[in-house]
Amino acid sequence: MSFIEDLKSLDFNDIGRWPLPVQAFFMVLFFFIATAGAFWFFVWENQMPRLEKAQAEERELRSTFEAKQKKAANFSSYKAQLAEIERSFGTMLRQLPGKTEIPNLLVDISQTGLGAGLQEELFQPMEEVRKDFYAEKPIKIRLSGSYHEFGQFVSEIAALPRIVTLHDIEITPKSKDATFDELVLNVTAKTYRYLDEDEVNAAAAAEEGKASRGKGKARTTRETSKGNRKPKAEKKG
Repeated sequence: MSFIEDLKSLDFNDIGRWPLPVQAFFMVLFFFIATAGAFWFFVWENQMPRLEKAQAEERELRSTFEAKQKKAANFSSYKAQLAEIERSFGTMLRQLPGKTEIPNLLVDISQTGLGAGLQEELFQPMEEVRKDFYAEKPIKIRLSGSYHEFGQFVSEIAALPRIVTLHDIEITPKSKDATFDELVLNVTAKTYRYLDEDEVNAAAAAEEGKASRGKGKARTTRETSKGNRKPKAEKKG
């Protein structure tokens, strides 16, 4: 009788009478299943969280690598863009006059109004307003003339080689019966100059000194307040 026929004729209610080869086969099969189940429960199941964590770290590292690889590939482009930005900034900076050029620029602004055919009624330079690396110089201007002449003045201001901006523009009739040729323009022109290295360093030192004085004043106030506290009266027995 073959092994296959022995399997077909098995009586599962009388395992003790099975042929020895069949009993050995099922013992080996049971041992294999038990071993596989134990491996799954005690080894594989405990390793799954570690495996998932390792897979997540692998994905993160791969994403980081791809991002850095992309940056490295575009480094030349970024370097060229930075050079272009620096060149543009240098061009803009050269449009800012130095400290010694401001008087001549004020004359140019005044002459621009006169050259447009306007009558200058007020030209009043104001105090400088200092920013991070430049100073702003406002000038209050009042001109009288025609609407067309005002347009020519604005166009010629924009064409100056230095940066000049116009703010708070107000156009009013010169009188109740004034025509378009009898108008008054009130405007604040602002020009800008760059601060030289000494001025920047002096401004930074002044800010540091101001901050130090503020801290010292606060500390003195606390000490004075502490010294003015009256001691508590002792209780009499």
